[in-house]
Amino acid sequence: MNHAFVAALAAAGHTAESLADRIGVHPKTVARWANPGHIPQSRHRATVAGLLAKEIDTLWPDAGRRREPVWFRPWVDLEREAVTLRSFELAWVPGLLQTEAYARATLAGGMLAAEAVDEFTEARIARQAILAPGEGGPLLVAVLDEGVLRRRVGDDRALMAAQLACLLGHAEAGTVQLHIVPADAPSYPGLDGPFTIADMPDGSRVAHVDSAAQAQILDQPSDLVNLERRWERIRGEALPRGRSLALLREAAAAWT
Repeated sequence: MNHAFVAALAAAGHTAESLADRIGVHPKTVARWANPGHIPQSRHRATVAGLLAKEIDTLWPDAGRRREPVWFRPWVDLEREAVTLRSFELAWVPGLLQTEAYARATLAGGMLAAEAVDEFTEARIARQAILAPGEGGPLLVAVLDEGVLRRRVGDDRALMAAQLACLLGHAEAGTVQLHIVPADAPSYPGLDGPFTIADMPDGSRVAHVDSAAQAQILDQPSDLVNLERRWERIRGEALPRGRSLALLREAAAAWT
């Protein structure tokens, strides 16, 4: 627990409900800030610190030591506060479900310096704290193209075996709802690229879309409607949970 935040909340005479009302967020969002690794969005931090009469780095020491790429930080803030995340991936295991070895291999395959690979790997693994049991984090619904399970990352087959075992552990434990679009599916809208839709505590929705040229956050209704339609069509091509797990087990065994 973030004892500094809890103590400051009590000392200021606030509850999660009263603080949420003052800054315009859901009380569950404020409650999450008492958990390690949960930091308010940048637009809220100064307001919260002011209301609690504390410095930002006193309440959240890690707020000033972020290691994600600058362009990605706004999405990480939204990800932490989301109620549900719906993620489709065409080429990679979602970052929230990657092992450290898999994350490092994907980053090292680019043009990054070794120091940047270390920092970004650490940041990617740190993001996964929101899925830990008892953290009150979002429900993650992940749909993957079967190619993600079959495509080798790195030089060691054991790396892929460990990554698929990790996926299977999440799916069997129920911390993630996992579905696979099989390789024999016909052409489908997921081939246009990966995206994630976040449902926020206040009922709003935002999305993160990657491309070769940029990554962007979308919040316009027209964009979200189009992504919702894509999501539903992709889910329509994906296997149900039981058959998805069977395919995942078969793919994991093929890497051993």
